[in-house]
Amino acid sequence: MADGNGRRRTERPHCLVTGASGYIGGRLVPELLHTGHRVRCLARSPGKLHDHPWAADVETVQGDVTDPDAVAAAMRGIDVAYYLVHALGTGSGFEETDRRAARTFGEQAHAAGVRRIVYLGGLTPRGVPETELSPHLRSRAEVGRIFLDGPVAATVLRAAVVIGSGSASFEMLRYLTERLPVMVTPSWVRTRTQPIGVRDVLRYLAGSASMPDDVNRAFDIGGPDVLTYREMMRRYAVVAGLPRRLIVPVPVLTPGLSSHWVGLVTPVPASLARPLTESLRHEVVCHEHDIARYVPDPPGRPLPFDEALRLALRRVREAQVATRWSSAAVPGAPSDPLPTDPDWAGGSLYEDDRRVTVDASGESLWRVIEGIGGDNGWYSFRPAWAVRGRLDRFVGGVGLRRGRRDAERLRVGDSLDFWRVEEIEPGRLLRLRAEMRLPGLAWLEMYAETDAEGRTRYRQRALFHPRGLLGHAYWWAVSPFHALVFQGMARNIARAAAKGAGTRRAAAPAHRSPGVPS
Repeated sequence: MADGNGRRRTERPHCLVTGASGYIGGRLVPELLHTGHRVRCLARSPGKLHDHPWAADVETVQGDVTDPDAVAAAMRGIDVAYYLVHALGTGSGFEETDRRAARTFGEQAHAAGVRRIVYLGGLTPRGVPETELSPHLRSRAEVGRIFLDGPVAATVLRAAVVIGSGSASFEMLRYLTERLPVMVTPSWVRTRTQPIGVRDVLRYLAGSASMPDDVNRAFDIGGPDVLTYREMMRRYAVVAGLPRRLIVPVPVLTPGLSSHWVGLVTPVPASLARPLTESLRHEVVCHEHDIARYVPDPPGRPLPFDEALRLALRRVREAQVATRWSSAAVPGAPSDPLPTDPDWAGGSLYEDDRRVTVDASGESLWRVIEGIGGDNGWYSFRPAWAVRGRLDRFVGGVGLRRGRRDAERLRVGDSLDFWRVEEIEPGRLLRLRAEMRLPGLAWLEMYAETDAEGRTRYRQRALFHPRGLLGHAYWWAVSPFHALVFQGMARNIARAAAKGAGTRRAAAPAHRSPGVPS
């Protein structure tokens, strides 16, 4: 079958994705590739896409959506164009920037014979004049209207809070709930909204590529739950295993003051927090679910709020060190973090990073790393390790009793005192997950590396993901001891590797103590 320009219609469209370095775009690209679509990305800075595992599977064009020539070049041969960019946070002129970019995109799509534009906008309240909307929602609504009034058929999806690690609205919910057991909050916490899991957003986006040519309309998309922001915070606390939150709304916090309040409590930038908090003044719930006529919902979908939360927190709850928290580069699901997510996304993570040059081969260093724990000890300050073990036993933890299965070799899943072996890359990385009683989750990573001058280097990272305010307090309470425990551990492991160079097994450390650092 041919389209109106005489081109043969392929079963799987050739898709253009703008905003591929952003939250939604970076997760949509692999969804499209997985279903067999060819994908081209338009990016102002193509280098930002290099960390994605799919980078080699897409074509990348450099350019900005406000540049007609760049957009025209990116549109050539495209069937479906995804518009996933907006000027949120770029200053007072963002509405005009959004307007100009949308018009340019629509005009160039028409000139190139693109058959459909797909746009993800914001869910807007019914019965509220557009002039009374927040600038953020008003601009989103205007962009959608520009596409629907244009010559190219458009699918405009309208969503409220997107639940997934990296989503600005979700991260704001995460930090507010985790950091404040008692909250004096703005009155907008009583406003009802209809959150949606990022997996369902991506499913609707990808499915829109195959909509019939005569469909040109907006669709409300949301999960099955309609909740106030206060209810979302309380349910987050339950899913995350936090104590019940006491939330006291007050009417005196204006949107401006609210954004400053959010900025004090969370690392979400004020340029994002202000438009998000302004938008929370309005009740945004779905008034139809017509999208299911074209993108049918499988059983159990859309995901309920609690299930979307569990997926968003999955990496942490399963005690996996994901993406920016480790050497891992490939996330396991759309709800997981991505390398291009902002530094403030993904929840709090404290880190103690030590690096020591080793006068030995990488093989000698690895023998010491793999032989750690049990009777070989932890190469560190003995009293601190012993006390930490006794404290863990006192509060019902496993303590130091377990030792290790084999004195020389480790495998994934082995218990190691009160750690568990989570990952091994032979000769390079040993990652241990803490199983002691803690107000959070902890990992210890040990690397055998080579530096820029070809010398062997030992790297050691202690990572802690706090749970609630108690978790943050715990880290800062024990951090003064880290220089004693962790620096001594790194230094002694390097010495043991040098002493045991050329032998089958590294020599025992100066301090033999089967324990665990705090």
